[in-house]
Amino acid sequence: MSQIAHRRHLMVPSRLRNLLRGAPPPDSGPPPNAATINFWQSPAAQLLHDLDARPEGLTEQEAAARLIRFGPNEIVAVRHRRFIVDVLRRLANPLIAILLFASAVAGATGDVASFVIIVSMVLLSTFLDIVQERRAEATAAALKQSIALTTRVLRGGGSREIAVREIVPGDVVLLTAGDLVPADGLVLAANAAQVNQAMLTGEAYPVEKSAAPNPQSTIADAPNALLHGSSMVGGAATMLVVETGSRTRFGAIAKSLSKAPPPTAFERGIHKLGILIVRLTIFLVLFVLLTHIALGRPALQSFLFAMALAVGLTPELLPMIVTIALARGARRMAAGQVVVKRLSAIHDFGQMDVLCTDKTGTLTEARIVMVAHPGIGGADNERVAELAAVNARFETGLKSPLDDALLLHGAAHSLDGWSKLDERPFDFERRRVSVLAQNAGRRIEIVKGAPETILALSTQAEMDDGTLVPLDRPLRDRMEVLYGKYAAQGLRLLGVAWKAAEGRDKIEEDDDTGLVFAGYCVFIDPPKASASQAVARLEAAGVSIKVISGDAAIVIEHVVKALNIPVTGVLTGEELEGLSDIALAAKIEGVDIFARVTPDQKMRIVRALQTRGHTVGFMGDGINDAPAIHAADVGLSVDGATDVAREAADIILLAPDLGVLADGVAEGRRTYANIMKYIRMGTSSNFGNMLSMALASLVLPFLPLTAVQVLLNNLLYDLSQIGIPLDTADPADVCRPRTWDMRALVRFTAIMGPLSSVFDIATFALLLKVFHVGVAEFRAAWFIESMATQILVIFSIRTAGPFWKIRPHPALIVSALVCLGIALVIPFLPFAAIFGFAAPSPMVMGAITLLVIVYLALAEVLKGVAIPERKNAAASLVRQ
Repeated sequence: MSQIAHRRHLMVPSRLRNLLRGAPPPDSGPPPNAATINFWQSPAAQLLHDLDARPEGLTEQEAAARLIRFGPNEIVAVRHRRFIVDVLRRLANPLIAILLFASAVAGATGDVASFVIIVSMVLLSTFLDIVQERRAEATAAALKQSIALTTRVLRGGGSREIAVREIVPGDVVLLTAGDLVPADGLVLAANAAQVNQAMLTGEAYPVEKSAAPNPQSTIADAPNALLHGSSMVGGAATMLVVETGSRTRFGAIAKSLSKAPPPTAFERGIHKLGILIVRLTIFLVLFVLLTHIALGRPALQSFLFAMALAVGLTPELLPMIVTIALARGARRMAAGQVVVKRLSAIHDFGQMDVLCTDKTGTLTEARIVMVAHPGIGGADNERVAELAAVNARFETGLKSPLDDALLLHGAAHSLDGWSKLDERPFDFERRRVSVLAQNAGRRIEIVKGAPETILALSTQAEMDDGTLVPLDRPLRDRMEVLYGKYAAQGLRLLGVAWKAAEGRDKIEEDDDTGLVFAGYCVFIDPPKASASQAVARLEAAGVSIKVISGDAAIVIEHVVKALNIPVTGVLTGEELEGLSDIALAAKIEGVDIFARVTPDQKMRIVRALQTRGHTVGFMGDGINDAPAIHAADVGLSVDGATDVAREAADIILLAPDLGVLADGVAEGRRTYANIMKYIRMGTSSNFGNMLSMALASLVLPFLPLTAVQVLLNNLLYDLSQIGIPLDTADPADVCRPRTWDMRALVRFTAIMGPLSSVFDIATFALLLKVFHVGVAEFRAAWFIESMATQILVIFSIRTAGPFWKIRPHPALIVSALVCLGIALVIPFLPFAAIFGFAAPSPMVMGAITLLVIVYLALAEVLKGVAIPERKNAAASLVRQ
């Protein structure tokens, strides 16, 4: 992993960073004699002096004083906001505010049904939002379950077990196999110590730890640095504590997760829609109210009419339509092995245009296999594989994934004739494993380990035909070239050698010289066969892939090349470290591979992409991925991930396959398309009708519809659209990401709204100038015309192509026609007078029918102008 970024993100332990620079921590006083730059690059004696500590540990008095100064070694508890504060904060959303205002007006004018529906939808959505935000606190709580409760330290000259929360900087901790590392610190002494820090760094293999500093290493690669939250899997170590609590790298991750993430793409879109509706409402209400008063109309009647217009402009059932659409999408995605934890993430999933993912498990199989075992001649030699498998079989120490791969390959060959006599286990100084084994009465010592180490100890080589030759300089150079060839492809290698051991029963300590070099074993995490096709599907759908990994760049490049994935640009964590946030945002469009990155750098990458206007998905499975998962618009994890990663995620894949993601993206876009159908229809038709009434009220001697009739119109229309969430979507709506384009919505409203107003005015003229109807019949006739045009036009504008080519869902047909039927029947019912209606004559109904037909025909023609991007996308899809 690359060097920890010293940016503004909380992922970087602040006091540790300040200690390394010699600066005092911001909230705990200056550290004693902090003069080092990178603690893991300094001698232990120097750091002990800087921390005013000793190898034999602190005294109880010193530890007590430091506990007061630095605080307990625990993740800082999240302060819970009061429930009422959460509620009030959400009610400040413009769309929620206008809905509540509309509900108040509906209640005041006697429309109890609208009042109950609006308030219920607002309360339900608010409750779901609050529950969702509490998940962030559950994420931080899940981290605490990964922390040790007690540990052994040196205090007052002796060792004792204390609660982990009582550890302070300067303590000396004793660690053995199976222990969790309780803080960030420096290795003072180690005996074959191996640490699993995969959850923090992404490194899949156990890491060797020793007391020797490495001036060229980063903190994640440093052999003498131990990180809070990692675990000892072998050996023993003595650690000097440098960082505790939320200032550790682990604690900083938990602290970042407890914060509310930035607004998602869905939340930003809803906010923009709310602002738009508020502006339209204020404009129309003020226009009607002021002109009515100027014309001398009764003030109270004008006010109630203006308020009714405000309610008429409000998409009352938007929360319900959105919830139904998202819930249906969640059910469909669950059938495809995708579990949705946050419903609104389905929309963001569809809008996602950049996916950040690790290579392990998504682009690769997440398992190590042996892909080659070349001998001296360069071709695969089964003798090399057999020797390596025998060594792995009889090794009693910690077995690595490489050993598992050797044994899996060895299962194809019988090793039953081999027996073990002795073993010298792996250690970090020797960097090899030696096994004394016997087969058919012949005893040999088999050695495998780091290629450069094995090659240096060898004096002979075994040719492919079994003959032994001196390992002279030309042959040694040839072996080094072969090693470099595989290493350049990002592959991992083990060297294999042996020596005769006739008459011996034990391995002497200095007995690994004069080896016979046999060859190499080559390993890889193989590329996933389905990844190439899945990436191609995502790219075709407008989702670009960025690979973010803790592995070296050469390893990632080898994988993407093997999968034929087109990528441009590579940026390492060290290079990223030198870029400001602005510089990173400027450069990020041309980079597809990020190598050796730290958790805070992953989060910076996500935020830089969001700064460029992208909707970002991040897929990860470790604790080190959780902050980026939390910050992304769509946080993705897999079923086998850590609890922390799953808690931080919005969507969990039951199969770690990008093909599943591609299906989810398509479902998200279908859901978004249906939500936008309702928003387009609701905004344009409501605006058109309210505009018609506002204009008509200025010239008519009576109101075109009463306040109750306006609310009845709005309620029936909204109910007619409840089948939209179940509707199918145009291929053009699914092929590319769609964003909340308020300009496009305004354009659609500006075209389709006035179009309906033109026919409304034509209806007014026809009723008054041709048929000379009375007020009650006028209102009934226009009510019918208004409902018919609003409801039936959905069948036209729901698709970019001809409306008859893509059939609507039966639920939409039923909901629309039932509500239209109710609207047609109400004026003819015996109690129609209660609503202020009188039955229109057959001639009037015939004229209205003709107007509706002409309107629908013009709407079919003008929809290509109102939503040209959908028409263009559909045409492009047809050409493809």
